[in-house]
Amino acid sequence: MAEKNDFTLKIITPDRMFYEGPVKMVEFDTVEGEVGILPGHIPMTLIIRPGVLTITEEAETKTAALHAGFAEVLQDQVTILAEIIEWPGEIDENRAKEAKERAEGRLHAEEAGTDTARAEIALRRALTRIEVLK
Repeated sequence: MAEKNDFTLKIITPDRMFYEGPVKMVEFDTVEGEVGILPGHIPMTLIIRPGVLTITEEAETKTAALHAGFAEVLQDQVTILAEIIEWPGEIDENRAKEAKERAEGRLHAEEAGTDTARAEIALRRALTRIEVLK
């Protein structure tokens, strides 16, 4: 049960309940910029952009790599419907570094037909994974 100075955070993916519990604050990136949500925040919906999710609990702070999804913010609850989200222990650092190199290669290639938007998203996801591991 969330205290008065907490709110409930739920993070749901297509295959699991990633997180559920009382938190002091949650921070993540949206298409409009970085947001920090505290108890009593005005209600809104947000489109998530790949970036680091920071969860501030009573006794500790946790981070995860949040790649895509939507968030519903209410005064006493935040629900994130995430396409992909990973705890640091779930990330393969070598694979993330290889993905970064591939995305950078696609962005720097002057080949016709390179999908720049997809390469930029892939690069941002790889960089997010690497940042969460630090």
